Amino acid sequence: MAKPKKQETSQVSDGMQRFNAIRPATNVLYSIVFILLACMCIIPVLFVIVISFSSEASISKVGYSFHPTEWSINAYQYVWQLRDSSGVPTVLRSFLNSVGITVVGTIIGLALISTMGYVLSRRSFKLRGIYTTIIFIPMIFSGGLLSTYVVNTQILGLRNTYWSMILPLACSSFYVIIMRTFFTTTIPDEIIESGKVDGASQLRIFLQLVLPISLPALATIALFLTFAYWNDWYQASLYLETKRRDLFPLQYMLVNIEQNIQYLTNNESFMSADSSTVLPSETMRMAIVVIAVVPIMFSYPFFQKYFITGLTIGAVKG
Repeated sequence: MAKPKKQETSQVSDGMQRFNAIRPATNVLYSIVFILLACMCIIPVLFVIVISFSSEASISKVGYSFHPTEWSINAYQYVWQLRDSSGVPTVLRSFLNSVGITVVGTIIGLALISTMGYVLSRRSFKLRGIYTTIIFIPMIFSGGLLSTYVVNTQILGLRNTYWSMILPLACSSFYVIIMRTFFTTTIPDEIIESGKVDGASQLRIFLQLVLPISLPALATIALFLTFAYWNDWYQASLYLETKRRDLFPLQYMLVNIEQNIQYLTNNESFMSADSSTVLPSETMRMAIVVIAVVPIMFSYPFFQKYFITGLTIGAVKG
């Protein structure tokens, strides 16, 4: 009696394999398309890196090119030579500030977003409808820049602190709704009930049962938060005074350098002949892009590992 069942299962498996099989010609076509898309993403980055290592004379002679007539690291030397009052390179201090802000902000953001999303996903929570509405409102109507600035500076006292660049971006209504939807549609009630039967508290159920099978959503939110914190300079422009250069994140410091380069380029008549010829304005712009983009590029493979791992985790067995 078992043989026909095995044969039926084998036939279904073979049918699914034939249905999911890709013809060699189609596979080649897909490979070409993805190679072209990858080149469209990688080549501009490589082009910027090459230009940043080109000399200013080469750019003046042949323009932007993959084959400059002369290589130079003057742009990076100019950026590295900028020092603060204590003698520490400004780029290094700003880079460490951005790393700290990004790491701390991402951790706090994940903690707030995941806990709020989990609470709103539980049907047993009586106030879930009211709180969902309250969280949804900021997605349509914002409180306004003036009111936000007053709250953060006058009430919370965040002016000229690292928290002014962390807390305003830590929690997003959009991410909370995403996590609530994920928990509602992906986390079976059987898992929560099994934890309750074993006597686990809600916090233990959330930490040991829910989070391990929520890695895809957590990794996605963490990636978005990381990019947001690393690329943000607007919060620093609002809440940091010009004299507090020791708190500047990397992006805001690079924006200031770019503005100074633009000012010097537009006012060459007020500069000496030597300074105007030595300043590597074009290559320095590209060096600024490299300094800002390359470090964050290395974070994606870290999150990609959790994408793949999370997708292979099963929630309910049997």
